Amino acid sequence: MVALRLCPIATIHDHTGTSPPPAAVAMAEGMGTCRDRLIDQSLTARYSGWILEALDELPDNFLISDPVISGHPIVFASRGFLAMSGYAREEVVGRNGRIFQGPATDRRSVMEIREAIREERTLQISLLNYRKDGTPHWILFHLCPVFAMEDGRVIHFVAVQVPIPRQSRCSRSGEREMVFGTCRNEVRLDEDCGCNLAVDSFLDMDNKGLDAEESCKASDREKEKALNAATSILSTMTHYSKLTGRVVCTKRCSSAGIVPLSSSLNISLGRIKQSFVLTDPHLPDMPIVYASDEFLSLTGYSRHEVLGCNCRFLHGPGTDAGVLQQIKDCIRAEQACSVRLLNYRKDGSSFGNLLHISPVRDASGKIAFYVEVQIDENSKSDEHGLSPKMRQLGVVGQVKVAVRSLSSRAGPSRTSS
Repeated sequence: MVALRLCPIATIHDHTGTSPPPAAVAMAEGMGTCRDRLIDQSLTARYSGWILEALDELPDNFLISDPVISGHPIVFASRGFLAMSGYAREEVVGRNGRIFQGPATDRRSVMEIREAIREERTLQISLLNYRKDGTPHWILFHLCPVFAMEDGRVIHFVAVQVPIPRQSRCSRSGEREMVFGTCRNEVRLDEDCGCNLAVDSFLDMDNKGLDAEESCKASDREKEKALNAATSILSTMTHYSKLTGRVVCTKRCSSAGIVPLSSSLNISLGRIKQSFVLTDPHLPDMPIVYASDEFLSLTGYSRHEVLGCNCRFLHGPGTDAGVLQQIKDCIRAEQACSVRLLNYRKDGSSFGNLLHISPVRDASGKIAFYVEVQIDENSKSDEHGLSPKMRQLGVVGQVKVAVRSLSSRAGPSRTSS
């Protein structure tokens, strides 16, 4: 069996050093449980239950990460990688890549990896990573995205790591050693969350201002080995995705009319710890194009069940048609609105939804999305004493910042309409 769940979590304290209210602890534990479940299901939900055993039989050193889950965590580590790095699987899965860093990460390499993830493209680069016991080792790092056939979104990144033999690896141009970071790209999160993988990874305060003074090149043999390993891994993932009908591909291959959000925007939005969705008013029926982990936890739906759908699947016999018309009128007028709406979870249970909807404009001032923030009226308590309204406005502000900052430098996936 391949155990994938990592159970983190330190005791939560506020800035005064005292324990938080029970409601805050319960909320944090609920978020952790939701994230653990998403990590556990990241592969099996799409590729069938046999994928873990199939990947575990491959001899290569590789990691698989999920940019859709908050923090862009590692969701699979191969036996070869674990043997090479000295870590146990439970020490790697769910974690950010900082555990592989050394004391000095080369900024130019950081930028290359950063841009490759933002642009959702393949990259090969030499890196100096560190094993669990602290010993450094050079690797050829081969990164490649995995796309969903149905909508062209990047759903995973595969990172193959091929050791570079000592006798063929380095040519010095200075006295100091260049130390590269890990195979994952992270964004600094709030204090309670650690890191989010894909925009600012490898950055460590001790690494600032350090320049590369030693180059390390992989041979053609190592490059070919990395490419062959990636091909084998992707072939396995494609095969098992066909068994569930949720096919993946190695190049963007959307068969639907929905253009996916960029990985960078997905990861920026993943930093926001609140239930919300983004909908696209420029597409027929205004479908959901992003759903937060907390929204999935609140409603009981999985991500693939909600993306591409209109929010009406939350409606039921007790949903007020007058309130729905009020929402439609505000969207037509391109205005924000706050309402109380009776919605229904996947299991049929109802909840009072304190809903706030607001237009989100891109860098050019055009409406790119609508953000819809949900709060269950039975869980209004907030550890910081903020009202539901203030929490919702905070989410809207964070979404607007993410969209505007990224829409001005959009990559191959859309960040604005």
